[in-house]
Amino acid sequence: MIAPSVLLLEDDAGIRSLVVRGLEEEGFAVTATGTAGELMRIVDGVEAEAIIVDIGLPDADGRDVVQALRSRGIAAPVIFLTARDALPDRLSGFAAGGDDYLVKPFALAELVARLRALIKRGGSDSAVEVGALRLDPAALAATCGTKSVQLTPTEFRILARLAASPLHAVRRRELVQAAWPHGAIVHDNTLDVYIARLRRKLVALGEAPAIVTVFGVGYSLR
Repeated sequence: MIAPSVLLLEDDAGIRSLVVRGLEEEGFAVTATGTAGELMRIVDGVEAEAIIVDIGLPDADGRDVVQALRSRGIAAPVIFLTARDALPDRLSGFAAGGDDYLVKPFALAELVARLRALIKRGGSDSAVEVGALRLDPAALAATCGTKSVQLTPTEFRILARLAASPLHAVRRRELVQAAWPHGAIVHDNTLDVYIARLRRKLVALGEAPAIVTVFGVGYSLR
């Protein structure tokens, strides 16, 4: 069995060492660095299945790093590590392209569980089609005709859940359960941030169905 590859960006050498050792004991292959600059230099050579990013870095904000990764087409799921647990901090992390959020100090067992859940959810390789819209989980992309947009793993899971029941209202709770690991702290505004991003991406595709708000229930792809 091939060890899942994880990329870790954590500036605290003690925490970095503990996480690397703990993840390797759990069967992960870990590449670790302590600065944003170093991560950007090595990331193209690491086929990471998940990325762990500390928000408070000496040379950058971790959220800016993730936005830069997304702009380069790197769609591996991201778990943010942070000492800040305020709602605006969590929302800004999700808006930057993060998929999960873990507050320091954290239990290694929880980090391992969240990593495995994110990697597992991104592991399907069968395409989904709704009308002219095609979702490709292997490429984490949505396509209509010749146009294509890249999706983050969380965006893909939300859109795939909507696509599984086209024209039907999908409850907000079901979308959260499909997109985030069990036990993740997901507020209503967090889901709304992702829906807004998906709507913009679907509009860019031209002929794609739209995500419609079903008031008091959730959302529908139609």
